Amino acid sequence: MKSTQSRGGVICAGRIYCDLVFSGLPSMPKLGAEVFATAMSPVLGGGAFITAAHLAAQGRQASLLSRFGTDAISLALEDQFASAGVGMDLVEREADAGPQVTVVMAHQNDRAFLSRRAGHALPLDYLQLLSGFPATHLHIAEYATLAEHPDLIVYAKQLGLTVSLDPSWDNSLIHSSELLSRCAGVDVFLPNLEEALAITGLEQASAALDALAGHFSVVAVKLGAEGALLAAQNQRFSAPAPLVEVRDTTGAGDAFNAGFIDCWLNELPPLACLQAAITAGSLSVQAIGGTAALSQVHSD
Repeated sequence: MKSTQSRGGVICAGRIYCDLVFSGLPSMPKLGAEVFATAMSPVLGGGAFITAAHLAAQGRQASLLSRFGTDAISLALEDQFASAGVGMDLVEREADAGPQVTVVMAHQNDRAFLSRRAGHALPLDYLQLLSGFPATHLHIAEYATLAEHPDLIVYAKQLGLTVSLDPSWDNSLIHSSELLSRCAGVDVFLPNLEEALAITGLEQASAALDALAGHFSVVAVKLGAEGALLAAQNQRFSAPAPLVEVRDTTGAGDAFNAGFIDCWLNELPPLACLQAAITAGSLSVQAIGGTAALSQVHSD
């Protein structure tokens, strides 16, 4: 792991999930039929944790703002926090915070999710926890967290933090007419293509990018195996993704977010930020789960 000395810290806000990742599926399950996977890995997941872990692997101090359960599943996975190097000072431990379980079915170059949320995303005293905490940036890992805590961005700005947000797909929220207005103040907006199209109501990636650039100063649209698009500094950029062996795409978007945020906070040129983000996402898909590929980074 790289040194974290004199680098601005990041707070990653959002739910922590216990991902049960089923891989090696011959096909996706259908009603009334059974499909057998060749492997299943129980791992910590959720955009906040995965982004924080990838930031920590890049040498940036990363802390979670979240809640985590005290149930048997949560207790069995909690050692993964320490091994990932993420800070837990802003995490509330309560029985009603879990199990927040996601069943991940990875097939070919895509995946499907079945999730159950538990309780609210953030500690009740999250504003007090944020005040005075040593960080320069807040990353909101899913719009659902902001929808539950609508004053989060306003308070972060009052504290002088820059803010990024990944909307993350939630069928009950992604088409909301209030989404863009509630995200006012976000500096870096990080949707994937499906989310960008749903939010804007448009059908083309470039058109959606232009529309979102009217609301945010930096917008990166993730295109999966096709790379990504970026709007920043009144310019448009694109970069391809390298050809790699894809084992599981779970968390690849969150790894992308971490790569982009790290370089953006270092004030690197926009295209360099985009390329670093794609590199991080491409590393992630080569292992099962959102953080398993980081063992390659830690061993460097």
